[in-house]
Amino acid sequence: MAESIFGIHESALKIREQRAEILANNLANADTPNFKARDLDFRSALQDASSGTNRFETSAMAKTNSRHIDGDANSFASTSSYLMYRQPTQPSLDGNTVESHIEKAKFMENGMQQTATLEFLNGKITGLRSAIRGE
Repeated sequence: MAESIFGIHESALKIREQRAEILANNLANADTPNFKARDLDFRSALQDASSGTNRFETSAMAKTNSRHIDGDANSFASTSSYLMYRQPTQPSLDGNTVESHIEKAKFMENGMQQTATLEFLNGKITGLRSAIRGE
């Protein structure tokens, strides 16, 4: 596995993007009967990414027809091995386990952490740019 100059932050951004999609899906299905809220085990996904056993990026799309377009495996990475069902604090009568206030808080927290990672990477790129220019 080749080392990136960005370290673990590159993988962290990919995982946070997937987590944002999962949390947004939960919010979109807040009124769907029997929908089960899910979340990504970010810590396990990041540990696997840093140890080189990243199950997060190993899935590839299978073509079932010769006319299908080849897909980029990284853009369709499987997070199923890190998905967990959220235990509701107040289950609804229709079987839906989405609690909007919790999902919104998790979504905002994930967004702030993603912003912090982007700021770190921006600082790293700015430093590299300054070093290249000799400033």
